[in-house]
Amino acid sequence: MNIRRWSFGMLAATLLVPGLTACNSGTDADEPAAANSSAAAVPADPKEALLASTKELEKGNFTFTLAGDGVTGQGLVHKPSNSAQVTMTMDDGSGTKMGMELIHIQPESWVKLDLGELGAMIPGAAAMKDKYQHLDQSKVKDVRDLTLNMEDLDPGDSAMVLKGVTEVQKTGEGAYSGKVDVSGVTDADSLDADVIKALGAQAKSLPFTAKLDAQGRLTEWVISIPAAGETKAHDIKVTYADYGNATAAQKPAADKVVEAPAQTYEMFK
Repeated sequence: MNIRRWSFGMLAATLLVPGLTACNSGTDADEPAAANSSAAAVPADPKEALLASTKELEKGNFTFTLAGDGVTGQGLVHKPSNSAQVTMTMDDGSGTKMGMELIHIQPESWVKLDLGELGAMIPGAAAMKDKYQHLDQSKVKDVRDLTLNMEDLDPGDSAMVLKGVTEVQKTGEGAYSGKVDVSGVTDADSLDADVIKALGAQAKSLPFTAKLDAQGRLTEWVISIPAAGETKAHDIKVTYADYGNATAAQKPAADKVVEAPAQTYEMFK
């Protein structure tokens, strides 16, 4: 029995960007100059500004939220401690909900699963609902949905997606909109390959919006996906916050940990 794919690309949600504050011993006249200096760091060309906005993600120190059709998630990436964490919830509208939490602290990882009504159909699943299953890394190295790759630090694949921007204009301070071509995107977690295929020619010109903070760092992008095949029209939204201020993922308490049984690996094949 296979579970519906839990990849990052099925997710998103709302981002609350912390306000930026600074202590300045200078006069009020100095403040506009500081603001102008910050603004000058953002490329004037809208597309160049978007491409540059993803560079900070490469440092791997941020929190994120993701959302898509019936799936929401949030998490953190903390390269300084080689750790990451993601929590996801899926609701397909039928009344059945499932949840998953994945923690990676190199070189170990743990998963906690809430399979909802599906859990009643799998022997022993209900008893594992509140347990973190310690994963054998040799068994998950090729299982995309049970790995958090610290060498590929952006769960939204924003740099890959934004390279496809074909039209863009600045609509306000730090705000952009336009069209993006995702037809050639085949390996982005934030976009489902089957949906892209179903979109056909429409995938070459999808509406998007994006937001950058005062330092030119990406805080949000949203792509509007039209109805395609069995998928209803929906938005994919990826947001980022806490640049440089994320906290390390925490190892589960020992009394909450069990070794993952064979059935867990089977479900994600």
